[in-house]
Amino acid sequence: MIEKNSDKSNEVGKICTELTYGTWRKQGNWAPLTVTGAKGTYFTDSVGKRYLDFSAQLMCSNLGHGNERIREAIDDQLARLEYVQPGYATEVRAEVSLLLKDVLPSSLTKYFFGASGTEANEAAIKTVRMFFQKERRTKIISNYNSYHGSTSGSISLTGDFRRIPVDTYYSVSGIVHSIPPYCYRCPLNLKFPECNLACADYNQYLITNEGNVGGMIVEPVTGTNGVIVPPDGYLQKIREITRENDVLLITDEVMSGWGRTGKWFAVDNWDVKPDILTTAKGITGAYLPLSLMATNKRIADYFEENYFAHGHTYEAHPVSLAAAKAAIKEYKERNLIERSRELGKKMKARLEEIKDRHRSVGDVRSIGLFGAVELVKDREKKTPFNSYREKIEGKPLMTDKISRRAMEMGVYINNWLNHFVIAPPLVISEEDMTKGLDTLDECLKLSDEEVS
Repeated sequence: MIEKNSDKSNEVGKICTELTYGTWRKQGNWAPLTVTGAKGTYFTDSVGKRYLDFSAQLMCSNLGHGNERIREAIDDQLARLEYVQPGYATEVRAEVSLLLKDVLPSSLTKYFFGASGTEANEAAIKTVRMFFQKERRTKIISNYNSYHGSTSGSISLTGDFRRIPVDTYYSVSGIVHSIPPYCYRCPLNLKFPECNLACADYNQYLITNEGNVGGMIVEPVTGTNGVIVPPDGYLQKIREITRENDVLLITDEVMSGWGRTGKWFAVDNWDVKPDILTTAKGITGAYLPLSLMATNKRIADYFEENYFAHGHTYEAHPVSLAAAKAAIKEYKERNLIERSRELGKKMKARLEEIKDRHRSVGDVRSIGLFGAVELVKDREKKTPFNSYREKIEGKPLMTDKISRRAMEMGVYINNWLNHFVIAPPLVISEEDMTKGLDTLDECLKLSDEEVS
């Protein structure tokens, strides 16, 4: 046990930086905060300072920290059956599957469990290609400005800069990138609704001219890359185009699922029924690693007579499933989906006020308790403060500067390039939500000072 205010507290950070890798960064400038505990919507560092967790860590601690129901479910499962290989059936596997049937989009009827979002998306890639192996329809469309994971197939799907350093030697073939529904920075320089959803229509052009397209993956609400809420009609048109061309639609709900957008899953906001849905993060409230790939009946029926060439040692791990069982019950019994929707309305209104108050804020976007504040040096030109190249080079970003100031004030806000992701635990109080937004409001004075 590391004691507060001791030399050992500094030693923890030193050991971690010397012996372990920090993610998505040059290693030389990594100086992580040592976190020793968490409860509710706060976490605590090694000297006892508390921080409001205003982004639910990596947008995954949807149920907050220290949930007793989940802890007890984990303890009970450990005492009864800590592990069995995935070729066996378990009670908890059956129980979670029945709970999923009740909350997932009705088009989805069969499930494959993994340990992370990237594993779920790898499973989706393989499933599409196995399903269309006779027709050799191996290509998959994915949007630019997306993130789908760090492993070989998932990073190939990814449409942001994290793909670039490994693109020539690590990526898989057959991935085609398309236009995201990023209305604030439309790649076609059009305006909604006059554009008639040209970004969606472009996928018909891709499918026709690429040939051999078997699937398309979208984040229904883009996550890390800016909480981009698609314009009304976009997802419906994507569903229409994919259905008409017999292309399997995959919706990546790793971040946007589990009440984050005010519905169980983001696609529910537009009543879109995918062929495959992937999710992770909030499925256990981040208490244990677990992911899910869910498929429709057509796909499930195909594998009744065809070999499903996929699996993991920890697939359907009983202890992780026990955490999911408890988490799903928490979402239901505490009415957290509805709470996200209602509290999200208040957050949305306050974000608009923040935009009006700060000339360095170019755009704000939100749905449910899922929001973003995007910074610009020049509102008219929409000039960003920093580029992804500066991120790769390890240069300090404007959002880094603001997040550090917020941490000094006791609030953690996730930042990425030129925006902040605001995604508090769904159990956050109105008082703490106000505290988080007030802190961001105050800290944005730093970027206002540098607006041209």
